[in-house]
Amino acid sequence: MRVLLAPDSFGDRLTAARAADALRTGWLEGAPHDTVTTCPLADGGPGFVATLHASLGGDLVPATVTDPLGRPTPAVVLRAGTGAWVESAQAAGLALVPADRRDPTRTTTTGVGELVAASVAAGATRVVVGLGGSATNDAGAGMLLTLGRALVPGQVPAGAAVLAHGGLALADVPAQDLAWLGPLRAALRHLDLVAAVDVDVPLLGLHGASAGFSEQKGASPQQAQDLERALGAFAHAAAAAAGADVRPDLLGGSSDQPRGRSAAARLAGLPGAGAAGGLGFALALVGARLLPGAALVADAVGLDGQVADHDLVVTGEGRTDWQSLHGKVVAEVAARALPQAVPTVVVSGEVTVGRRELAAAGVAAAYAVAEGPEAVAAALADPAATLAARAARVARTWSPAP
Repeated sequence: MRVLLAPDSFGDRLTAARAADALRTGWLEGAPHDTVTTCPLADGGPGFVATLHASLGGDLVPATVTDPLGRPTPAVVLRAGTGAWVESAQAAGLALVPADRRDPTRTTTTGVGELVAASVAAGATRVVVGLGGSATNDAGAGMLLTLGRALVPGQVPAGAAVLAHGGLALADVPAQDLAWLGPLRAALRHLDLVAAVDVDVPLLGLHGASAGFSEQKGASPQQAQDLERALGAFAHAAAAAAGADVRPDLLGGSSDQPRGRSAAARLAGLPGAGAAGGLGFALALVGARLLPGAALVADAVGLDGQVADHDLVVTGEGRTDWQSLHGKVVAEVAARALPQAVPTVVVSGEVTVGRRELAAAGVAAAYAVAEGPEAVAAALADPAATLAARAARVARTWSPAP
């Protein structure tokens, strides 16, 4: 058979490229007669820039930015022509924060703003920001503050510094401290700003940034509720402050509703507004288009054509769960393979989604590397070897010897 291996990264354990290599090693061990091609993917989270660089070429421009805890950290901007691609995880990623210091009530997206500002200063006319894998839950407030100071200097009051103090500090931001958001949006109007989101969830609600994701970033259940309230208050204040500078086609709403309220509801409810702890909301507030990151990357690498040339496609990620069906690589691969009648097989570190849900998404079968506590420990200790071993067993199932 002709087999296409198109995985995402496996958390912070394996990059997409290393995961693809491990899958290839295992598959050829189990089915040495097959023709195997690798196509690493990303969804806006970790690996976004590396994957696009491999496909688009261009130059990786180094930068030093602020991490979620306020420390300097290295990052890069991918420049190709007049376009720039940045990866929010390089400035606000969960992997940058030690497990014992993870607290999404305090972490900031300041460094993401520094990456965007550097891209604008370098003359980019299109900036694509990959969203995913963040340690933050501040609705992009830290990013907005950085952009405001860089692009509308003198208009950001001292009181706005609270925006860099994390999500919990957003509960009581005075409206007068956000008046510069309108001018900031105007300053970015010339820019084609795109947010490549890793999930299609809203900012608020049961599947929003706080309720759906803050726990995995270190929040307690009570902190998640507090963050939900703080982000809701900030969304209303920020949308109201943006005022007439907010495009009707983004916010709409009936004319008899207060404009600020309509703006907040529409922006917070956009698919992807809750990505990366609400960075999607902040980028939409200043005029960005929210696009599925997995689809953007798939188009860039020509995934449709590659699928058409193969008999089977194998994808995977660190953990296949409910999030996987809301804009992640696994769902995107299956959606593109199904119309071409090419089966999609998932090989992930863990699988917690039922067969019915996976089948509805177009996945033919899913296999977990780790199926118990001892297996999880082994997989974490040697992720490449355990992934290869699992791939070998799957290959024998799907590609019996001739």
